[in-house]
Amino acid sequence: MVHVFRWCIYLLGLLLFSMGITIAVNMQYLGIHPWDVLNVALFDIGGLTIGSWQIMISFVLIVISWILDKSYIRIGTFLNAVLIGVFVDLYMWLDFLPKATHNWTDIIAIIVGILIMGIGGGVYNSAGVGSGPRDGFMLSISDKTGASIGKVRIITESAVLVIGLLLGGPVFIFTFIFTFIQSPIFQFSYHQMSRVVDAFSLARMNKQYTKSNSIG
Repeated sequence: MVHVFRWCIYLLGLLLFSMGITIAVNMQYLGIHPWDVLNVALFDIGGLTIGSWQIMISFVLIVISWILDKSYIRIGTFLNAVLIGVFVDLYMWLDFLPKATHNWTDIIAIIVGILIMGIGGGVYNSAGVGSGPRDGFMLSISDKTGASIGKVRIITESAVLVIGLLLGGPVFIFTFIFTFIQSPIFQFSYHQMSRVVDAFSLARMNKQYTKSNSIG
């Protein structure tokens, strides 16, 4: 039962995270997250779908992480790589999320998208079934180089941003403020949902312990 609960939390987090990405991409003229800048740039150049590029880049990161440090690669990592891309394409296809109107409401929409991404990221990570491809990639580099995770994240996302920009990806003001909004929300939602997951797991363990004692 605990495993089922963890996977449900994980799936919920991925759905939220993908929804946030889609909303932000719909408002891309305001600027989007560096990794999504790259995905959109590759989409504009090579076709396919944004979700397809998300999946391909994720698997490249998984391969690199696997070479550097296998400990961060779990079943949830592979599911993350596939499902976020699938969910983004699904949201795009369903076409019910806010679209750019090029007025002040777009600013509210993209902030909502960033908040949803932050919440979703915290929720799926709290399930503890595996780091996402990007997180595993940066953690493995941090372990190998001895550099702080924050430093590795800044360098990695800056490099990705430059590549995406050179390829013609959408870069604007919100590209640079993404982290300032998303990271605190991610941290808060991660800690809060981790407490929920831990409390549920503990309650199930206590129930099993009580049941086994009563039988004995």
